[in-house]
Amino acid sequence: MDAPQKTQVNSMMAISNDEFARLRDLIQKRFGINLTEQKRSLLVGRLQKLMRKLNLPTFASYYDYLSNDKTEGSLSELVDLISTNHTYFNREKDHFDFFSRTALPTVIEKLKRENRKDLRIWCAGCSSGEEPYTLLMLMKEYLGSEYNSWDAGILATDISDRALTLARRGCYSTDRVMQLPEQLRRKYFTPAGSDEMAVVEQIKKEATFRRFNLMNTTFPFKKPFQMIFCRNVMIYFDQPTREALVNRYHQCTEPGGYLFIGHSETLGRSQTLYRYLQPALYQKGEM
Repeated sequence: MDAPQKTQVNSMMAISNDEFARLRDLIQKRFGINLTEQKRSLLVGRLQKLMRKLNLPTFASYYDYLSNDKTEGSLSELVDLISTNHTYFNREKDHFDFFSRTALPTVIEKLKRENRKDLRIWCAGCSSGEEPYTLLMLMKEYLGSEYNSWDAGILATDISDRALTLARRGCYSTDRVMQLPEQLRRKYFTPAGSDEMAVVEQIKKEATFRRFNLMNTTFPFKKPFQMIFCRNVMIYFDQPTREALVNRYHQCTEPGGYLFIGHSETLGRSQTLYRYLQPALYQKGEM
C-alpha cells in the first residue's frame, strides 16, 4: 500500500495587532510609507522569508532586531522589501512632452538671460532609473552640441539600494526600452545580451544616483532646483506627510521652477505654495 502523500502547507507567519502597529509606526516614521490595515498581509508576506533566514520567530523579535542595528543596514533591507519600485520608460508620457516642449526651453531661456548655465533637475524617488535617463536623453536632444557647455546632469535619488543598483547598471529588457520613441532608442542604447539594451555611457555618466530619505526634515542642497520630479511616490504617504514634503520641495525650488507629481496624486486645493498648471504639474511663483 502506497504511503499517503504529505500535503505541502504554505503557512503564513502570524502577526499580532501590537506587532503590526509597532512595525507600521516605525515604517511611517522612517520612510513616510503609510501601511493601512489592508497592507497587513503584504507586510507579513514580504518579511517572513527574511525572518526565517535570520531565525527570528516573531515579529516582535524582528522589531527588536531593527531597533538594535546601529548600522541601519536592516532598515535598508526592510525598505527594499516593502517598496514597490514599479516604473517603466515613458510612463505618463505627457510629462515628458511638457518637459521637452515647454519646461526645458523656458528654463534654458531664463538661465541664458541671467548669464547662468547651471541646469539643476532632481528626480526624487527615481526607482530603477528610467525617468532620469529619459530626461537626460531629452536634454541632449534639445541642447545638442551646446549640452557640454552647461553644468547640467541630473540628481536621482531613492530610498531603495536595490533600485539604485539597477539604475546605476542602466540595462533594461528590450520590451521595456521599446516604449521609447525610435529616435531615442537608436541613439542612446546599445544591445546588451540576448534580450537587454544598455543606456550609452554618455547618458549614464550624466546621472548622479544617491540614496536619500525624503523623510529627512531638512534637505542638504546648497542650491535650489529648476525642476523636481516626484512622481508616484506620495501615493504611499498620508496627508500630513505629503504636505510637509511639498513644503520642503518648495523651499528647494527656484522661483518659476516646476514640480511634477504622479497623475494619481494631487497637492490638494488647499495648498498655495505652487501654482497649478495642469494635472500633476505645478509651478512656483516668481519673486
